[in-house]
Amino acid sequence: MNSTMRKTGLMMVLVLVFLLQSVVVSAATQIVVWHQEQPPNRVERFEEIAEAFNAQNPDIQVTVQVQDWNFVYQKLAAAASAGLQPDVIFVIPDFTTTVRNLNLGQPVTDLVEELHASNQFIQAALDPYFSEDEFWAVPLYGMEQVLWYRKDIFNEAGIAGPPRTWEELVEIARTLTTEDRYGIAVPAGRNLASDQVIYSLMVTSGAKDLFDENGNVTFYSPETVRAFELYGQLLECSPPDATSYSWGEPQALFNSGRVAMAIEKGQYLLPFEDESGRSASDLGMARLPLPSTGGEEGTIYYSNAAMILAEDPAKIEAAKEFLRFILNDPEVYGEFLTAEPGLFLPVTQTGLQSQTFWNDPIVSKYRDIVEEIIAYSEYGALFGFTSGNIRPEIGAISQQNLLAQTVQQMVSGGMTAEEAVQWGQKKMEEAVAEYRSQ
Repeated sequence: MNSTMRKTGLMMVLVLVFLLQSVVVSAATQIVVWHQEQPPNRVERFEEIAEAFNAQNPDIQVTVQVQDWNFVYQKLAAAASAGLQPDVIFVIPDFTTTVRNLNLGQPVTDLVEELHASNQFIQAALDPYFSEDEFWAVPLYGMEQVLWYRKDIFNEAGIAGPPRTWEELVEIARTLTTEDRYGIAVPAGRNLASDQVIYSLMVTSGAKDLFDENGNVTFYSPETVRAFELYGQLLECSPPDATSYSWGEPQALFNSGRVAMAIEKGQYLLPFEDESGRSASDLGMARLPLPSTGGEEGTIYYSNAAMILAEDPAKIEAAKEFLRFILNDPEVYGEFLTAEPGLFLPVTQTGLQSQTFWNDPIVSKYRDIVEEIIAYSEYGALFGFTSGNIRPEIGAISQQNLLAQTVQQMVSGGMTAEEAVQWGQKKMEEAVAEYRSQ
């Protein structure tokens, strides 16, 4: 056989292999997954998890698409109206109520019970997704807020340690606010980031419940007012453009040394050394300070989960198989969690034992901090999902960022904290009434 014939034969074999692969891929069940974790390291890791699953499951092909938390509520509604919703979507509890209000979502009680039997979900991760005798989402990871502080800046100012009370927090923030530095950076944009920080302070103030047992909005209270008064004081020690801040700006300023403190979740671990140029030992973390009287230990805690929106039985089963892949193998689950080390917290007992999680370079470097964040989750709460009282109306409140809007009434509306909270009470009552009338 001459070389030309050999080349022709090889070409035909390659074409045949390509055609066979195309047939396999086209015959595979296609699953589209939406998530809202935009930083490149998270996007890359989630894609790697999907690729690993696809390699082991050639009859299923998962495609991961990244969205934006600030727009996903509206985008999903538009996609659903056109029949173009994804097969799986990552959610937080209040978003679940919005998704269900769009008549989307399959009950996943059978899958949750199966995974619970083998992995033991943490109860706080499960509770927000159970209603009408069904689970509507599969918990994947938890996250919560803490106080971050720059130990090097504290040391330079002769401050021995982090604040333990609100009064100390304000005093330190004022002390560390100078011509070229701010004591703290808290967001005040109309976004979820601002919702989360103000609610964390509401929890410590004893104002975690937005509804009473009869479903009445209870936002306006002395405890809520004093949390907003504190927020106003912290904004005075924050950069003047904090009114546009979301998650990224406080972290960038913290790492640059332009602010000394921030209230945020565990994503501060990964970039700290590279972006600050400082040693890991200069990064401090503490639980949120408490009022000197009448407060309670706590912070905001999110159980992030996956909802199955597919309606075709084959797609539903394929989606369940993908979620089993993430959660059933502790080492795969550890890889999934370390898409953002310290931010994504295990929601299963087997996940807490994952060696790929604890051996991750960032987690192992900051192990004491990660362990403290996990322990702190015992005191977590989430608006609309407290006291065992799940209120589906919360989606109407969170979708409009009414907590953040209430902050903005103080900042740009010229209202006092009490006036702003009264305004927020009225707006929440209106949102709830509209939801119930639908």
